[in-house]
Amino acid sequence: MKNMIRTAALVSALIPAGLSQAQSFSNFTPLPASAGPIPVGDPLEATPITLSSPFFTQESIANRNNQNLLVPGSSSGAWDMIDTNRTGPDAGRYLFMPFETSTAGVQRIDLQDPNYDTRTVTIVAPGTQSFVAGDASRWTPWGTYLTAEESWGTNSTKGRLFEVTNPVTAVANGGTMIHRSTVARISHEGLAFDAAKNLYYIDELNGGSLYKFTSDNPNATNGNDFFAAGTNSVLRVGDGNTPNAVGAYQWIDFSDENGVFAGGVTTDGSADGRLTTNLPAYKGTDYQRPEDMDIQVKNGVERLYIATTTTNEVYALNLQTNEISVFANQNTLDLATGLPVGSGLLSPDNIAIDNDGNIYIIEDRNGGVDNDIWFAKDLNFDGDLLDAGEGLARWATNGTQGSEFTGLYFDLFDSTKAYVNIQHPSSGDDRTIMITVVPEPGTFALAGLGLLTLVRRRRQS
Repeated sequence: MKNMIRTAALVSALIPAGLSQAQSFSNFTPLPASAGPIPVGDPLEATPITLSSPFFTQESIANRNNQNLLVPGSSSGAWDMIDTNRTGPDAGRYLFMPFETSTAGVQRIDLQDPNYDTRTVTIVAPGTQSFVAGDASRWTPWGTYLTAEESWGTNSTKGRLFEVTNPVTAVANGGTMIHRSTVARISHEGLAFDAAKNLYYIDELNGGSLYKFTSDNPNATNGNDFFAAGTNSVLRVGDGNTPNAVGAYQWIDFSDENGVFAGGVTTDGSADGRLTTNLPAYKGTDYQRPEDMDIQVKNGVERLYIATTTTNEVYALNLQTNEISVFANQNTLDLATGLPVGSGLLSPDNIAIDNDGNIYIIEDRNGGVDNDIWFAKDLNFDGDLLDAGEGLARWATNGTQGSEFTGLYFDLFDSTKAYVNIQHPSSGDDRTIMITVVPEPGTFALAGLGLLTLVRRRRQS
């Protein structure tokens, strides 16, 4: 047995990397068009995605109707953004996502539980603390889970950021959820932490701005200390009065280092970020429905990518040079045609990044009509798609009527897996789909041939 183990290790070392590793998610043939509709409620809703490679597979790992059959009322639906427990002894074991409904909650999927009926648990019951429109989803550096409300109005008590302090250990409906009031109220969607542990957030609005919370205690080991005090700031290009501006930017503080908010526009102890940053002294640059965001680190550069739905653009913020630029829009080349992508790219909403640092753009469009995921081919990872061979390619498309893709997450601990939600379908049966990339045919055969050859030689010797 010991000789066999040593021999297998030798084979693994001798097989070229391209053969010993699974196919990459970035190795595919661009899809030429969006998927057609699946009949509402058809069993095909369990596998609704048209994928761009024969080496990609899909599997439903959770669905709303099943959850409510097992525990009535446990899922209010509209499953949204996905994140995992990125730290701790069980890192990567769970998926977390909120419900984007008028009675929002949070659920957890245990990827190590083989039982379809027990792996998904609602840890924050729908409507807890009048939580509405749960959208944001982000693991914290100290090991808890953040979500927030995509809801705002003048004098509204919504637009809150919440921390679930026991996301891994919570039993059903046992999640402890705390409003972190030092972060301004806005219509939240994307959240992201940079290497310095600044927390970025956005206001999902035509005319919404980009924000940053800088904790006075960035290396805190719990949320009470991290959110005890800090500075909220808004991104400004130039004087802040030109919408959708690009170029050099600065951060304009609208709360001091003690967490005291400027401008006097507060609700229930929290700053109204939208109203405050429309005041001349704190004016932020307006963008058109900024939605999701994520941070890429490549070639020693940190970039924050943000999708804006109304103007069909994705922006790149270089966090080293303090410059914002357009990464992708309808003028970007479609790699399937060699022509500008045009209306093929509509309403970019979510941003996802795979294990190789590639950017994926998820549309807020109609399933069965034109709801796609686009792969951004940035060969030199310089934050634009302007070099030869670069552009956008349709990576996946959704056939479930009345739905949209949301929450695409590439598994940080298993590069062969990705997860995406099919949100608010006409059937009412939200799903989480696992996408797997499998080895090309011949990989295992070649590996097996090498192993047999080495075993034969060893026996002869």
